[in-house]
Amino acid sequence: MIRRNRILRQSASVRGMVRETTLQASDFILPVFIMEGQQVKEEIASMPGYYRYSLDMVIEELQSCYALGIRCALLFAKVDGELKDNTGKEAVNGDGLMQRSVRAIKNVLPDMIVMTDVALDPYSSFGHDGIVENHKIVNDKTVDVLARMSVSHARAGADFVAPSDMMDGRIGVIREALEMEGFHNTGIMSYAAKYASCFYGPFRDALDSAPGFGDKKTYQMDPSNRLEAIKEVRMDVEEGADIIMVKPAHAYLDIIREVKNEIKLPVSAYHVSGEYAMIKAAAKAGYLNEDQAILEVLTSIKRAGADLIATYFAKHAVQLLKRNT
Repeated sequence: MIRRNRILRQSASVRGMVRETTLQASDFILPVFIMEGQQVKEEIASMPGYYRYSLDMVIEELQSCYALGIRCALLFAKVDGELKDNTGKEAVNGDGLMQRSVRAIKNVLPDMIVMTDVALDPYSSFGHDGIVENHKIVNDKTVDVLARMSVSHARAGADFVAPSDMMDGRIGVIREALEMEGFHNTGIMSYAAKYASCFYGPFRDALDSAPGFGDKKTYQMDPSNRLEAIKEVRMDVEEGADIIMVKPAHAYLDIIREVKNEIKLPVSAYHVSGEYAMIKAAAKAGYLNEDQAILEVLTSIKRAGADLIATYFAKHAVQLLKRNT
């Protein structure tokens, strides 16, 4: 033999030397669920080991994560039921939970990159990502609210707004609104290829944002489609997105690679709540090693082409990486 491939696998040191894909703390975006109250840390039943936090408690959690090297948090607000309506009024409230959270976090951790979820489902009495008329989600009226919502987040100090709604044309309108208000340095991480996936269930439990009627298939993408993802991504790049997201991640590795090959912007992928819950459930049943599964799955997402990974395992993964070095 003149070629023995096993030479480069013969020890941990050799394998590490030639490793093509490596994970590090700066790869991760930490999703954070925030709720009203004081001294509240509430476990999400369908996401074992993950929590909703009151604002005072989330500051402590983010300080802990920052000390580990995690530098980016993606915020989601759990809105009280009496504040929900079909207009998005609370979404644009400058003193709303999201806006207060951004200010508080940036005040304590000014170097933490704060991203904010921009969608109406947590604020909607219908649980949909847009304004509802005659049992249909209307696009253009929703986009107007999303733009005002984005400006309110930027005014509070958000570094990036992250539209997750999948309304047509919203990136261009949001970019224009930010520019008109002088927020030239506020970035947009667009959920450009967000599929109508069954893996979102635990997330909707976390925010009490399940649709009150029908489903989200008229705006989220058909899981069967690949070329459509490229079309959506191209449009969002043209409209001014700074980072492109594919969601979900683990079940859509082929889409991540397609997008990475197509564009020159950073690509993020969202390892979603159902993907998290599957690993937790399988590990609890003894079917697999949780720590090994976490690192293998996250490595596969990065190997597929993701520059950034939003994952509920972010803190755990960084702790594992530090333990293994």
